[in-house]
Amino acid sequence: MARDTAPTTTPSTALSKDHWMSIGEISGRSGVAASALRFYEDQGLISSRRTAGNQRQYQRSTLRRIAFIQAAQRVGLALSEIRAALDSLPDDRTPTKSDWSRLSRSWRSRLEERIAELERLRDDLDSCIGCGCLSLQRCTLYNPQDRLSAQGPGARLLRVGLPAT
Repeated sequence: MARDTAPTTTPSTALSKDHWMSIGEISGRSGVAASALRFYEDQGLISSRRTAGNQRQYQRSTLRRIAFIQAAQRVGLALSEIRAALDSLPDDRTPTKSDWSRLSRSWRSRLEERIAELERLRDDLDSCIGCGCLSLQRCTLYNPQDRLSAQGPGARLLRVGLPAT
């Protein structure tokens, strides 16, 4: 019985010249600055190959990874979480719709948390704007004697209920 098998090739040698894009082309198509692309590469989020002239070239499918990175950042994922998600994708093929769906499903709880945070912020700002900050006695964001400084830097009350990123 004959088996139907596809030839095996490595991504760096199998793709035609049309499947590779320069850093400028990737930057232009994705809207992400070249410096950010180099940073993403340093962080292990995307990868490139080098030409004989030491110029970076990216697979066209890198555009999908960049879009994923941008969406994940908007959701509020840390770079380490984004890297872990991207590491779960297959190396031997372009990710499919089901691959992306699996990853985006894991964001649902994060999105719900984010929505709740924004609603709390909206409600707190309404009351704060209402008083005009003339009386900090009633402000829900008020922090007498800077008591929250012991919990670390940043706006601590605005992030109530959310994990640190």
